[in-house]
Amino acid sequence: MEYTGWAWLIIIVACIIIEASTMGLTTIWFAIGALVAWFVHLMGLDLHVQIIIFLLVSIICLVLTRPIAVEKLKVGKIKTNIDSLIGESVKVESTINNIENEGYVKARGQIWSARSADGEIIEEGELVVVESIIGVKLIVKRKN
Repeated sequence: MEYTGWAWLIIIVACIIIEASTMGLTTIWFAIGALVAWFVHLMGLDLHVQIIIFLLVSIICLVLTRPIAVEKLKVGKIKTNIDSLIGESVKVESTINNIENEGYVKARGQIWSARSADGEIIEEGELVVVESIIGVKLIVKRKN
């Protein structure tokens, strides 16, 4: 087939365009597989071999490299303004007691439920540092 090479190039370009528009690491693996299949086409191997190579390379790339790429690029995690509260000092508005499931802090003018990171009771008026956020609760630790 004389158009096979062009078909692989079209698949490569289409996958790259889709990847660029979604930024979700969804089709880049197939673009890599199509690129390798295109090289196999240039070597003159049969279409069946090209398709098998395309599938094998795409699947191998997907299985072996996607978890690493997702971790390194933090794909899928939407960073919000709430994340910027981590590390910030806030004032305890109501005594924090994990056992009684009580406690509030004031952060940027808003009242948040709070729990102690190490389980200790933190009295009203103390300054604490936000360690993390779980759901709608700030996990805090006494400021040193």
